[in-house]
Amino acid sequence: MLDLKTDRNNIKIIKEVPSYFVKRDGVKFSFALYKLKLVLNAMDLSGKIQENVISGILNKLVGKDEVSAQEVATAFVDTLKELGLDDKAQAYIEYRKQDEEKWEEQTNPTERLARLQGKDPSLVHENANKDSKVFNTQRDLTAGTVGKTLGLKMMPEHVAKAHLRGDIHYHDLDYTPWSPMTNCCLIDFKEMLTHGFKIGNAEVESPHSIQTATAQMAQIIANVASSQYGGCSADRIDEVLAPFAMKNYHKHLKESEEFITDEDKIKAFAVKRTKKDIYDAMQALEYEINTLFSSQGQTPFTTLGFGLGTSWIEREIQKSILKIRIAGLGKEKRTAIFPKLVFTIKKGVNLKPEDPNYDIKELAVECATKRMYPDVLMYDKIKELTGSFKAPMGCRSFLQGWKDENGQEVNSGRMNLGVVTVNLPRIALKANGDKDLFWQIFDEEMQVAKSALVFKVKRVLDASPENAPILYQFGAFGKRLKPDGNVDELFKNGRATVSLGYIGLYEVGTSFYGPDWENNQEAHDFTLQIVKELNLRCKAWSKEYNYHFSVYSTPSESLTDRFCKLDTERFGKVKDITDKEYYTNSFHYDVRKHPSPFEKLTFEMDYPKYASGGFIHYCEYPNLRQNPKALEAVWDWAYDKIGYLGTNTPIDKCYKCGFQGEFKPTARGFECPKCGNHDPKTCDCVKRTCGYLGNPLQRPMVHGRHVEIASRAKNLMNGMAEDEQ
Repeated sequence: MLDLKTDRNNIKIIKEVPSYFVKRDGVKFSFALYKLKLVLNAMDLSGKIQENVISGILNKLVGKDEVSAQEVATAFVDTLKELGLDDKAQAYIEYRKQDEEKWEEQTNPTERLARLQGKDPSLVHENANKDSKVFNTQRDLTAGTVGKTLGLKMMPEHVAKAHLRGDIHYHDLDYTPWSPMTNCCLIDFKEMLTHGFKIGNAEVESPHSIQTATAQMAQIIANVASSQYGGCSADRIDEVLAPFAMKNYHKHLKESEEFITDEDKIKAFAVKRTKKDIYDAMQALEYEINTLFSSQGQTPFTTLGFGLGTSWIEREIQKSILKIRIAGLGKEKRTAIFPKLVFTIKKGVNLKPEDPNYDIKELAVECATKRMYPDVLMYDKIKELTGSFKAPMGCRSFLQGWKDENGQEVNSGRMNLGVVTVNLPRIALKANGDKDLFWQIFDEEMQVAKSALVFKVKRVLDASPENAPILYQFGAFGKRLKPDGNVDELFKNGRATVSLGYIGLYEVGTSFYGPDWENNQEAHDFTLQIVKELNLRCKAWSKEYNYHFSVYSTPSESLTDRFCKLDTERFGKVKDITDKEYYTNSFHYDVRKHPSPFEKLTFEMDYPKYASGGFIHYCEYPNLRQNPKALEAVWDWAYDKIGYLGTNTPIDKCYKCGFQGEFKPTARGFECPKCGNHDPKTCDCVKRTCGYLGNPLQRPMVHGRHVEIASRAKNLMNGMAEDEQ
C-alpha cells in the first residue's frame, strides 16, 4: 500500500513533486499528496493500482513548481483512463460536477428560499432563541437566507467552499459578510447613561432615577442587538446603576424631611423606599429584556455581570437581581431565559463567611439551584487568564486585557469582530491515526481559517458610523465617532478581538487513543498541544495584522450537529465519534460519562489558558434545591482553578400534575415523566442549550444538540443523590 505521510522521501516511485497547489481563486497551498490518497481510497482501489495512479498523475506534473486545481483534475482523469479505469474517471468527473452544482445551489437564493419555505429543520431550528412561527422571525430568516447566498460569493472562494464542505464554519453567515456588522460587545452603559445618547429622533439625557436608568438600558440593549449579530453584555451592572439609585435615595431623604423629624427615621424611610425602587427597576428590566424583540426576530442575547459592589445600594441591586430571578416570570413563575446572569466571586468580598457580601453569594447559590443562573466568574482566575477582569461578551467571549493611549484599562465599549471555527474531528478522521498527517492537515486548515478571519476584519472596516449610530456615534462602543469617522479607531491595536474557534477535542482524542482517554496523560497532552498550537497561530496573526486574534471555545449550538452530520456523510458512522450524532463542545469531558465535579473540572482546567478568548465549564447535577451547600462546595473548590463555571440542574415544571425535576427526553423533545405532558403552554422545560439557557418545547433545537442534551450524565459527589427530584 502506498504510504502518503508528510515525508515525501517515503514515496520512492516519485522523483519530483510540485511545491504548491493553486486554488481557483489564486490562493497557494503546499501540494498535499494525502488528498490524492483520500480520493483514491474513496474509489476503493487496491494499493498497487493507487501507486500507479499517483505515479501517473505526478509524472504529468513533473517540472512544475506550482499546479492549478484544473491541472491536477485533468491529470487525474487522464491517468485513470490510461490505466483502463474509465468508470472511475467518469465517477470522478461526476463528483466534480456535483460539487460545482452544490456550489451553485448554495449560492442561489431561490434554492435556499425553497428550503426555508419547506421548513428545513436545519434552517428553522438553527438558533434555539428564534421562534420560526412568528412573522418577525420569518422575515429575519428570509433575509438571512438571501444574505448567506450573497455572502458566500463575497468571500474568498476557497474560504466559502471550505465552509460548505464543513472544514471550517464561517459563523453568522446570515448577517456577515453581506453586512459589515460586528459580533458581540460589552456595552459602555456607564458612558451612555452618564453623558446621554440618541436613539432615532430622541435625544436622551442622563437619568435621574434607577427606574429611568434601567428603562434606558432596555432601549439601548434593543438597539445594540439590532445593530450587531452577537450577544450584548453589561459589566459590573450593580456598580454602574448605583449612582442612579443614589439619586432616588437623596430624593426620598428630601421627601421624608417634610414630615419626619427624627434623623434615623428619615434615613430608614429613604432606605426602605430606595430598596423598593431598586427592586421595581430591576424587575422591570428583567421583563423588558424578556419581552424585547430585536430586528433579528429574537430576544436579545443579553448578559448581566454583577457581584463586586459592597455599598448598601450595590448590595441591594445584587440581591434584587437574584430575588427577581428566583421569583420567576408571570403568574406561573416560569424561569427567565434572559438575561443571562453572571455573578462574580472574589476573595475578601463574598467568597468566605466572614466576607461582607457572603450572604449574597448564598443567595446566588440558592438562585442557581432553582433557576440554573447565575453562572459564576472567579475574579482572580479571570484576571490571570485574560489579563484583566470583565464579564463575558454574550455567553463566553472574553476580551483580553487592554489599555488605551493614556494607559487606562478599558473593557466596556470593546467588541468582537467575528468567529471562524475549525472542524478538528474531521482533521483526525482524515489522518486516520497518523499524527504527522494530522499536523499537516491542521496547518492547511489554519491557513484557510486565517484567510477567513482576515476577511472578517476587512469586511467590518467597510462600515460607516452612520450604519450603526448607537454603536459608533452615541457611546455603546465607548468612543463617539463623527458620522464620517473611521470605525477602525475602535478595532485596531488590539482593542477589538476576532476569534478562531474550535470544536471536538474529545473526538480527536478518541480517534487516536480510544473513547476513554480522559485519564491518559499522553492523550491529554496531545489535545492540549492542539489548543496551544491554535494559540500560537493567533499570536502570530495578531502581530502580523495589529488586531487581537484569540482562541475561542465555540458554543456550537447548531454546529455540533452540522459538522457531525457532514462528517457522517463522508466517513460513515465512526464509533464514539460520528455515531453519537453530535460533537463535544471545545475541551469538555465526554458528556456521557459521570466523573465527579472535581474530576471533570480538573481534567478541563488546563485548556482555557490557551483559549482565553472564550471558554466556560459546566457540571451536571441532580436536583439541588434541598442541598445548596453541595453546589457551594464546588464553587469554593473551583475558585482558584477555573475562571467561569455554569450550573446544570433539573428545574423543569409540569403545571398539569405538579411534577418538578427533570423531564424525560423523547425523539423530538422532552416530556413530563409523571404524566407525559409536553405542551409548552402547561409546562416549563429549561435546558442549557450552550452558553445560554433555552426552552426546547417552545423553540426546538437542532437534532444533534437535542441528542447531546439527552446524553448528559450527572457529575455526582458525596452527599448528592442522582434520583433527587
